[in-house]
Amino acid sequence: MSSLFADASQRLQQALKHTTLSEDAIESLKYPKASLSVSIPVRMDNGSLRVFQGHRVRYDDSRGAGKGGVRYHPNVTLDEVQSLAFWMTFKCAVLNLPFGGAKGGIAVNPKEMSRLELERLSRGYIDAIADFIGPDVDILAPDVYTNAMVMGWMMDQYSIIRRQNVPGVVTGKPITMGGSLGRDAATALGAWFTIEAMLPKFDMRPTETTVAVQGFGNAGATIAELAYRAGCKVVAVSDSKGAIYSKDGLDIPSIRQHKNSTREIQAVYCQGSVCNIAEHERITNEELLELEVDILLPAALENQITEVNAHNIKAKLIFELANGPINSAADAILEQKGIYVFPDILVNAGGVTVSYFEWVQNRNGLYWTLGEVNQSLQQKMVAEAQQIWEIAKELSISIRTAAYVHALRRLGEAIDAKGTRHYYTSD
Repeated sequence: MSSLFADASQRLQQALKHTTLSEDAIESLKYPKASLSVSIPVRMDNGSLRVFQGHRVRYDDSRGAGKGGVRYHPNVTLDEVQSLAFWMTFKCAVLNLPFGGAKGGIAVNPKEMSRLELERLSRGYIDAIADFIGPDVDILAPDVYTNAMVMGWMMDQYSIIRRQNVPGVVTGKPITMGGSLGRDAATALGAWFTIEAMLPKFDMRPTETTVAVQGFGNAGATIAELAYRAGCKVVAVSDSKGAIYSKDGLDIPSIRQHKNSTREIQAVYCQGSVCNIAEHERITNEELLELEVDILLPAALENQITEVNAHNIKAKLIFELANGPINSAADAILEQKGIYVFPDILVNAGGVTVSYFEWVQNRNGLYWTLGEVNQSLQQKMVAEAQQIWEIAKELSISIRTAAYVHALRRLGEAIDAKGTRHYYTSD
């Protein structure tokens, strides 16, 4: 068993101590249901041929079709994809969605490819996995370095293969291809609804709260702006190149405008199209994680907080916007320090929740307003966050373990409904 998945499985073992799951359910959840690795040949713009490695894992489908994103990143491995599919299984159960967990990815640096090359790669991936996916089998979505355009290519290619329009095979598509309003901001907005619901538990208000955000992609930039507009003082943000910090707070809308036009993070204040540099410090991503803030929002990649730096973390609350930004060894250290960690399988579940709404709309042919989408998202996020909070208090366990207990109860019920050893051997 490789390291990332082994570490992810530690959370399951911890939660099992607080549940009465059947032997059948425990055995079923130890292993992924199906894994597929493929080679994707792509003709590059210069005429050369490159072959990329892609993966798709369907971890569990006890509660419904597999559901999970596709990421493009140089470090994608089967181990990583399997771990992400594992987390998706619990995420869908936490939000009580009729889905199982799945994930996909291609080992590629999309920044080094033209748009035409990316399209060929995306369509080639679907050509390779078409028999493995489907709107009732396994449904794709955007993830790291994939977006609505990529999802549109994938849906179109699947439809070409099936010789019919199949919008439900992919979520996070362009609106004109059957996408849902609100999907682009759903991950961050769902996280913000969770933060808003939990802050009163700690007698905290947005206007008196300092925030640091690691990662300034779609989710990180959006939640930084949501926090800023709610009155929080966002003192630091970062991308893969480094971080900017100002103890007096940053003007997030201006920074987003500058980032969109230059692809660089710079502490600026913009009036119209004119942006001026504001006073700030340049710090590293590692230093951002160790800032003394009320809320830390890791929104980058896995394993950003480990046993190596966990002792240096000073935030009061951590909300995991990324998947797996804290490893299991760091969990124990943060708990000892009295730092509350709200886990990824709750916090970033807004994306898969609105993906579910999109899938429902595709099947019904009836589309919702943005207000209807956001209202339904808020209701689901707040309701599940409250239940997890109550489980944590009732069992005197961490928020993360409570989230896994909550998910395991639902997964156990679904698996047991098909029959257990007790059912077959009792009179």
